[in-house]
Amino acid sequence: MLSDQVHAHLRDAIMRGAHAPGDALKPQDLAKEQGVSLAVVREALVRLVGEGLADRLPNRGFAVPAFSDRRWQEIAEARRTIEPIVLRMSIERGDVDWEARVRAAHHRLARTPPYAPGEGEYYSDAWAEAHRVFHRTLLEGCGNPVLLETFDRMWTASELARRLSAHRTPGRDAIGEHRRLEEAALARDADTAAEVLARHLTLTAAGLTGRGQGESAAGAGREVRSAADQG
Repeated sequence: MLSDQVHAHLRDAIMRGAHAPGDALKPQDLAKEQGVSLAVVREALVRLVGEGLADRLPNRGFAVPAFSDRRWQEIAEARRTIEPIVLRMSIERGDVDWEARVRAAHHRLARTPPYAPGEGEYYSDAWAEAHRVFHRTLLEGCGNPVLLETFDRMWTASELARRLSAHRTPGRDAIGEHRRLEEAALARDADTAAEVLARHLTLTAAGLTGRGQGESAAGAGREVRSAADQG
């Protein structure tokens, strides 16, 4: 369908950074650019709103979500609450096959270039997929499909936020963070793995608020200790 093609084009443009955070997405201009009707563009934009990749503004049309969008912090809070717990379960329940999958997923992630020529300012689709597979594989040892479905929904909802955050924090040591996650998981050190994951997620959210990495890492440590006290 024509609307599917326009939707895919706009989604790819937003994910590549062709439309910056907060930029207006004007249906009239997009329809002219794509050579399609206004109705087709509006349908595609409504789908993007449902995916969290565009905002519908009262009496003002559509726009790319801004850095300060509250939903990004809400999703980050949900992930910090749920994923370290699921990771603990995965470490406790995962078998040797799970260990092998974690090692393979990390190897693929480490060997995939984050950026590719011609794919815009944000990280590449190939790296994004390797990144998703690594994080999901870490949690798959839990053996609970409902928890994994929850992870899948939150991951999809936060994909644009990850790209925005990475673009704003180019000096972040993502390679080291992922390596520490793999090492702690394979060492069956659930406490360290949960803390490293919470810090990892906090740094991503902090990249959207402009907080310093040192401050955010300290905040992550406080959050992990607070969760442990409550648990």
